This record gives sequence, structure tokens and C-alpha cells, in this order.
Amino acid sequence: MLYHGQVVIEGNLTQDPELGAIPSGRSVCRFSIASNRYYRNSEKTLVNEVSYVNIDTWGALAESCGKYLRKGRGVRVVGRLKQDRWQGEDEKMRERYVVVAEHVEFHPDPNRNDTAQAEEVAIEAETNDNDMVFEQPEEPKKKKK
Repeated sequence: MLYHGQVVIEGNLTQDPELGAIPSGRSVCRFSIASNRYYRNSEKTLVNEVSYVNIDTWGALAESCGKYLRKGRGVRVVGRLKQDRWQGEDEKMRERYVVVAEHVEFHPDPNRNDTAQAEEVAIEAETNDNDMVFEQPEEPKKKKK
């Protein structure tokens, strides 16, 4: 269902995802994608504009992303834009924007066979407003694979 503030973006992972957990034990998987936009400028030259977007996934969706995604893999992410603000150790205010994913589709991986890819299924986050986590952003503790 489309609603105000929804973000849909496609791109390729810039590095392997980081799977971890917050202190409550809830899984979080963070990754960044590069999304390309091609257009012709006023001189008719083809220009490639790259945007790098941080993605956060939670719960079962995080586990799935941590299991199947790797650097270079293409994805289509549907979610919402979130702004995090905090005060750094130097007392300066910091901020970052991140897409909190509600649905992630995995593009075919050219390095894997069809049988292995058949088990992969894009899943949606099972969240509602009562499940939302309102905790200070922090680096997740990495889980062992």
C-alpha cells in the first residue's frame, strides 16, 4: 500500500551488510546501496549521477538480508525515510538519513545457480506502530555467521 512518505529505490550494495542486534536482542541489518540516475545534460552528454543511500532492516527481514545479500548484489527497497539526530562526543549535533526498509526484493545474483536462488524470497517487515523501536542509534553488535 502506498502512503505519504514512502521511498522506493533500487541499487547495488556497496559493501557486505552488517548484521547485528540492539540491546533488546532485536536483529538489525544495515547496508548501503549505490543508485544510478542517467540523464543527458544541455550539451547532450550522457551523465551518470550516483546517490549512496543507507538502509536499515529489522527483525526477520534483517536476518534474511544478512543471510543472502553481499556486496554488488542488486536490490529494490521499499520503506520510509528516517532522520537520526544525536550529539557526538565533540558536543556537535550530528544527523543522518536512512531508509527503514519494509520490503526488500533481491535481484538475481549472477554468481549463483538457479537452484540456490530459488530458496530466496523477498519478505516484508512485520511491523506496526506498536512495534517501532525508539532507541538512540548505535552501532549494532555483529552476529557470527
